[in-house]
Amino acid sequence: MAIYYFDVRDGDELVVDEEGMELRDIGAAQDEAARSLAGIAWDGMRSDGVQTQQMAIEVRDLYGPVMEVKFAFVIKRKQ
Repeated sequence: MAIYYFDVRDGDELVVDEEGMELRDIGAAQDEAARSLAGIAWDGMRSDGVQTQQMAIEVRDLYGPVMEVKFAFVIKRKQ
């Protein structure tokens, strides 16, 4: 088991995870990052109007960065 930290980048804003999460391996960390990013994207897509969003979760362990999971979307309503 290792502790992984999930720092959320939304555009130019970075929210640093100071607590972390204990997970069995890097695969479990990737799954957690993907699920978290999907939830954040879902919340962002529910707003009205034209919206462009670029988000990422930067995963690190005690020794430094281990992966980055990115997601980008554009919403353009025609009506």
